[in-house]
Amino acid sequence: MIFDMDGVLCDSEHLMAEAACAMFRELHGVSPLPDEFRPFMGRGSEAYFGGVAAHHGVRAVLPRDRDRTYEIFRAMLPGRLEPLPGAREFIVGIREAGRRTAVATSADRIKLRAILDAIRFPSAWFDALVGAEEVARNKPAPDVFLAASRRLGVPPRYCLVVEDTVPGIEAARAAGMRCLALWTTFPRDVLAAAGPDWLAPNLAAVPADLQAALGRW
Repeated sequence: MIFDMDGVLCDSEHLMAEAACAMFRELHGVSPLPDEFRPFMGRGSEAYFGGVAAHHGVRAVLPRDRDRTYEIFRAMLPGRLEPLPGAREFIVGIREAGRRTAVATSADRIKLRAILDAIRFPSAWFDALVGAEEVARNKPAPDVFLAASRRLGVPPRYCLVVEDTVPGIEAARAAGMRCLALWTTFPRDVLAAAGPDWLAPNLAAVPADLQAALGRW
């Protein structure tokens, strides 16, 4: 089973947007609003910083802008981030059932590690951790999920991806994997239009037919 991170295990996007706003004020002298980052979620650093920079008539400088944002972001984390409902229990149950698990995210590994530490999810819960800098293309390309599949030693057709964005769903489908979409970040109907196999509000409410399917895989 392959988990996206933000919107699946936790919701750190509002903190990341706050940190990015602070970075833009500090390094570019412009003041974007947190909601301006929303269209670029799940698409990697170039889109995330570059899209907002272009809107304000400045040019993102990578990796400098990203790295400074992560510094601010990490300082914000203590006491402000918790797992989403059901995430901890679901992963523990999957592990106890003998399933192999991975996190595959459009974020860089530095953010991935910081978030797992903040929500107190041991790295030992996952057989593979894949970040954006380890693949050639970001979502909606399938690269990050295919990399996770290879590291797990599980063929794509037997992998289930848990996602919360349209690019993530498209990436799972392009990888030939089944997908559970959580409407933690975007409306249910927006995600449904991308064609996931299952939909749920969070990992505390996984559909019964998916639970049954997991028992057969």
